[in-house]
Formats: sequence, C-alpha cells, structure tokens
Amino acid sequence: MNETYGDVIDAVRAAIGRNSAALHEPIFLGNERLYVDECINSSFVSSAGKFVDRFEQDLANYTGASFAVATVNGTSALHLALLLAGVQPEDEVLVPALSFIATANAVSYRGAIPHFVDIEENSLGLDPRALRVFLEASTRQEEGLCLNSETGRVIRAVVPMHTFGHPCDVESIVDVAEEFNITVVEDAAESLGSFSAGKHTGTHGLLGTLSFNGNKIITTGGGGAILTNDAQLARKAKHLATTAKTHHKWEYSHDEIGFNYRMPNLNAALGCAQLEQLESFRSSKRTLFERYQSAFENFENMKIVQEPVNTSSNYWLQSLLLSEDLVGQRDELLSALNDAGLQSRPIWNLLPRQIPFRNSPCASIPVATQIERRVINLPSSAGLA
Repeated sequence: MNETYGDVIDAVRAAIGRNSAALHEPIFLGNERLYVDECINSSFVSSAGKFVDRFEQDLANYTGASFAVATVNGTSALHLALLLAGVQPEDEVLVPALSFIATANAVSYRGAIPHFVDIEENSLGLDPRALRVFLEASTRQEEGLCLNSETGRVIRAVVPMHTFGHPCDVESIVDVAEEFNITVVEDAAESLGSFSAGKHTGTHGLLGTLSFNGNKIITTGGGGAILTNDAQLARKAKHLATTAKTHHKWEYSHDEIGFNYRMPNLNAALGCAQLEQLESFRSSKRTLFERYQSAFENFENMKIVQEPVNTSSNYWLQSLLLSEDLVGQRDELLSALNDAGLQSRPIWNLLPRQIPFRNSPCASIPVATQIERRVINLPSSAGLA
C-alpha cells in the first residue's frame, strides 16, 4: 500500500470538512415538525390519514410511476411486490449474490428459493451478461415458463438491486428477462433519486420497491413503497397491505389472506416533509462525491465508486474501492478509520455465504467474490456537504 492509513484518514477528513462523522445521519430542516404536529393534532396517526395519500402521490409524481403504495418498510414492500408478480412457493427468483440480506429474505417469505447470480464491478449490481450466460446454459422454456433445467423449478422473477444508489444496467436486465419470460421486480431500496437513461429506478420492471429507513436519503423513520404503472396491481397492493379488508362502514370482513403492511400516517407526515427536500439532499450528496473524488484522485490503489455512464446516482453511500492487492488490508483500514472517529463499513457478506442461504442455488460469481473484500463505505450524510 503506497499510501498510509493516515493518508486515507486525512483524505476523508479533507472531503467531509470535519474530524469525525457517522456513516449516515438523517437531516430534519424542513416541515417535519409542522407536519408531524398536524398529524398528531388530527388524531389520525395510524394507517388512515391524509399524509399517506399525499406521500404516495408525491412519490408517484417524483419517480414518474403511475402509482405508489406506501408500506411499513422496504422489505415488506418487496415481499408484497413478489407476491403481486406471481411468485409461488418453490419457484426460483434470481437475486444478485451481493446485496443486503432483505433482498433474499423477501423471496423466502413467499416460500420461494433465491438463486444467486453474479454482479458487475462497474455498478456493483446484477450483471446482465452473467444473467444471460446462466439462463442460456441452465434453463429451458416450457409453455411460456422459464424452467431450471437441473431442478425443474420455475424461475419466476429476477430482482436487480441498485447498490448504494448506483443504477445497475436495468435496461439490459429487462431485455434479457423478457426474452426468457421472467418478471422483473426492482429492489430500488437505496436509490430514491437515481435515474437510468432518464428513467427513475424502480420503474423499469413490472414493480419496484423503495425504502425510507432512518439511514436512507430520505426517511419516514421506518417505511417503504411499491412503485408500478399497473392500476390493477396498485389496487391489489393497497388491499393486501391493509389486511385485505373489504370496504364497509363498520364491518370487519376480509376476502383473502392479507398483511398489516400499510405505512402509518405519522410516518407519512415525516416523509412528505423529507421528500420536499430530496433534491437538496441529492445535490449535497453529489457535491460530497466530488469532494471525495478530488481527495482520492492521486491515490494509486483505491478509488471512489462513480455512477455508471448514462445514469444519475443519488450517491446514497460513498464507497471506496480498493485494488485487489489491498484485499488483505481492508479490515485494518476499517479499524483505522473507525478508531479515528470516521464511521466506515464494509459491503455486505455474500448472500450465498449467509447461514440461511448456504444451500440455495448459485451460479458462477467470480466478480461478487472478489468485490466483497474490496469495498469500504465512508461517511455519507448529506449534511457533510
């Protein structure tokens, strides 16, 4: 390593303009208190109230989706989206080998089986070329369905995930999926405010999902949403998310198994105020990226991850990509950064190595295997810019 750990610490501090920082903190500088107080004063703090409807409409307007359905968190949104996409128990769902565990957990909630596919270094997201190689070599078409030639199971869906806000090559993934009769459900949990070819992430497939956890670019405390252009699916999503309760002035009648997944009005009030500031947060994060890029431009063995060509990232998390010969020093560097008060984290452990998924099918994943040990997330709060 030509640069010392001290050089890296100095570069981070130069970029963020302070000596210490958390990985990611929310910012509340707008109408949050006003809207939350209004919600409390109205007494409508649960799943009924005007802020839920407003938040959904504001999300749809911003993303360009025809419909948005707010949920209690991003994982519940993805679970419900997979159900709406027709994923059945014992189906296989193709998932990037490198993702937060919620992507695979949501597949399991449907009784389906995650099947892991490789990523590309450029976006850190699902690689459409690796996807095609696997599908051509290992599947067959039968009555309009894509079947795994080895297991005989239906491969029902593919879930591209936009890592740290950087759009993956979702257009190519959609093309491959359509060719092989597979439904696309986007995990856009980290990418509100990101666009690929001018189109917002989460709106390329049949359905997409967002997260508004406390560490995301905007937060509702806890929350998520489903995006879709299909009116029938949107109605179904709202119905299932509210325990499948039929409309009646007083009766509690439910026409199928539903879920208690609707976002509370109190959370939506916070979300409305946060969404008003999204463009400001997004601008600040892009400025922070530029500062990091400048601070690390002369480092030989590491670089700041940049948005892919023809995309616009929200730069949710700023990421340092180490060269392969520094893999063995990643944890020492993480320790040095955290000891210096600069909260930093590695990328997730590979999903096929997580205990619940060690027996799940997995295609060849050489890129994910080497990327896993090379990424460090640096302090990324919008307030740092």
